[in-house]
Amino acid sequence: MTNIAQYRETFLEYLQEKIVLTEPKNLYEPVVYILQLGGKRLRPVLTLMTAEIFGTSHKNALDAALAVEVFHNFSLVHDDIMDDAPLRRGKETVHEKWDINTGILSGDVMLILAYQLFENYEGETFRALAKLFSKTAIEVCEGQQYDVDFETRNDVTIPEYLKMIEYKTAVLVGAAMKMGALVAKASEKEAQDIYDFGRYLGLAFQLQDDYLDAYGDPKTFGKQVGGDIIENKKTYLYLKALENSSQEDKEKLLHLFSIQSEDSTEKVKAVKEIFNKSKAPEAIKKAIEDHTSKAFQLLETLNIGTKEKQLLKAFGEQLMNRTV
Repeated sequence: MTNIAQYRETFLEYLQEKIVLTEPKNLYEPVVYILQLGGKRLRPVLTLMTAEIFGTSHKNALDAALAVEVFHNFSLVHDDIMDDAPLRRGKETVHEKWDINTGILSGDVMLILAYQLFENYEGETFRALAKLFSKTAIEVCEGQQYDVDFETRNDVTIPEYLKMIEYKTAVLVGAAMKMGALVAKASEKEAQDIYDFGRYLGLAFQLQDDYLDAYGDPKTFGKQVGGDIIENKKTYLYLKALENSSQEDKEKLLHLFSIQSEDSTEKVKAVKEIFNKSKAPEAIKKAIEDHTSKAFQLLETLNIGTKEKQLLKAFGEQLMNRTV
């Protein structure tokens, strides 16, 4: 069984081999740029790991893993345009480095390149991968729309928020794992179980991202700390703070999230003070633990070896305790 670092290394070598600068340069240069910016490579590593867990060489899953990573980065390029985000992984976002039109078109070609990679699989495997990819891609777009809709709503509930992050983030983590199972020709039940395991991990991962957005170290987080607050995003922290704050703090929070403040530093500071008073950070940490625990409970029911279970569990614990 290969370890996580080796999966990542194998994937990065494949990425370098397959994603090369070609003509027209202005279309493909941003594609190469975003895919070489780094990142955790969480999803492709999960695809490779899952393929091997279910009995095939991880090398057979490299095209599926690359498709997942290319699609994920396509969604980031377009999300960054929608959010007007200046940084991605500590570097300029594509639309800042080039322009918005370039970001849109280069993102479009990434989506098509991702789908094209499934053509390297035969018959039923291709059909199953393409079907899962199409379903997941639509859900990711739905999740993004919910996220946009929430910006202008003051009545967002925590269940609605969890559904949004499930679609926007968690389904792609689940799909990454299920793709590995499909390449390995695992049973339908095994493929669904590993999908659900990944989905729970994805929810925990996104909640951890929400926490780090407000409380992470700018040196390691790689994105603008407080970005969600500046953008008035109704995250789990915000919703919990609204739920548990005094009327005065609730009104103050609603006001802060109804404006675009010129002094973002003061706004972030004021919002975090309300978060802290309401114990929202403790609540989100508990939610992260709960979703990780659900993933681990499901893991125990999977018909795989002890070593494989330990590897997946270690991966989940690493996600839950990350700082980047």
